[in-house]
Amino acid sequence: MKLGQVFDPRRNALNAWRLALAGEVIFWHTYPIRGHLPSVRAVLQLLLCVGVDGFFAISGFLITASWISNPRLREYLAARALRILPGFYVCMIVTAFVFAPLSVAIQGGSAARLLFSFAPFEYVLKNIAVMWLKFDVGGTPHGIPNAGIWNASLWSLFWEVMCYVVVAVIGVAGLANRRWVSLTILVVAAIGASLMPPVRFPDVFHHPEGNIATTLIFMACRAAIMFAAGAFLYQWRDVIPARWSLVAVSVVIVLAAGQLPDYRVVAAIPLAYAVVVSGSLLQSKRLRLRTDLSYGMYIYAFPIQQLLLVLGLISLTPIVFCLTVAVATLPLAAASWFLIEKPARSLKSRFKGKPLASRSQAPVALPPEVSGAA
Repeated sequence: MKLGQVFDPRRNALNAWRLALAGEVIFWHTYPIRGHLPSVRAVLQLLLCVGVDGFFAISGFLITASWISNPRLREYLAARALRILPGFYVCMIVTAFVFAPLSVAIQGGSAARLLFSFAPFEYVLKNIAVMWLKFDVGGTPHGIPNAGIWNASLWSLFWEVMCYVVVAVIGVAGLANRRWVSLTILVVAAIGASLMPPVRFPDVFHHPEGNIATTLIFMACRAAIMFAAGAFLYQWRDVIPARWSLVAVSVVIVLAAGQLPDYRVVAAIPLAYAVVVSGSLLQSKRLRLRTDLSYGMYIYAFPIQQLLLVLGLISLTPIVFCLTVAVATLPLAAASWFLIEKPARSLKSRFKGKPLASRSQAPVALPPEVSGAA
C-alpha cells in the first residue's frame, strides 16, 4: 500500500512518536552534563540530532498537509500561531518569574531582589519574537554546568516558525501542489549542509570559522533539510510505498550515515520515512494519543533540568537524571496542554471562512489533534 492510503489522520502514532522524540532530546541534554560523551562519532551525532530532526520531519509532513487541505492564509497563520505562541509565552513567564527566582532562593540568594528587578522582564521581552536572544535571567542559573542558560531547546522554535512562513509563501505562490518544490529545497539545503564544517560537540553552534553567518547557515540548512523531507513524503504520498521492511532499511541508513560529517545529507528522507511511515502503520489504540504533551515536554524539560542541577542532583547517573527530569516535567507539560495549548487551539474556529470548493485531488484533512508541530 502507498503512504497516502495508510496514513489516517485519526488513527496514527505520530503524537506518540513526538513524545518519544521529546524524550530523546531530554536524554541528550542530560547526558553530557557530567562530561562523559560517546567516543563513537556516529552515536554522538545521532544522539545530538535525531530528536529535533524527527520533530522537523513530522512537522514538514503535517504542515504541508495542513496547507494543502485548507489553503487559506489567515486560517493557516492563525493555526500555526495558536499552536506555538501561547505555550511558548507562558513558558517564558514561568521561567523568568518562577524558576529563576526559585533557583536564587535555593542557592541562598535573594529571590525578591531578582523578581523585582528588570531581568525577568528583559528575558521575556528579548525572546518574545521566538528568537532565542536572551539566555539567562539576571545571570541565573549559576554554579552548574551550562550556567547562564535557562532553555537551550528554544533555538529550534525560530526555525520551525521560518518553515511555516516558507510553506505559506509557497502556498500563496500557488506552488504547494508542485512536487518538485520540496525536492528542490531538500537538494539545495543538502548541498549547503555538505559544504559546512562537520557537526561537532560542544561547538555545534560555533563552527571552526567562528562567525555568526556560518552558524545561521548551518541551522537553516538543518531545519530546511528535515522539514523538506517531511513535506516530500506528503507530496509524494500516492507514490511512496509504506512497508515495515523499508522502515527497517531506512533505520539502517540513518545509523550508517552517522559516520558522515552531516548525516542528514544522506539520511534526511530515510529518517523522515522511518518516523512518518512507522507512525502511520502503527494504529494501535494505545499509541493513538489524543493529548499532545510533546511540545510541553520539549519547552519545559531544559529549565526543569537546570533547576534540578541547582538542587544538587548532578551526581545522578545520566539515565536516572534523564528519568527524573522527564517525571518532573510531565506535570508541567500536562498543565501546558490542558490549560494553555488546547484552549488556544480551540480558538482556530474564529478565523475560519467559508468552505472552499472541492479540488480534483482531495488531500488528507487533518484533525486538530495531529495538525501542527511540536
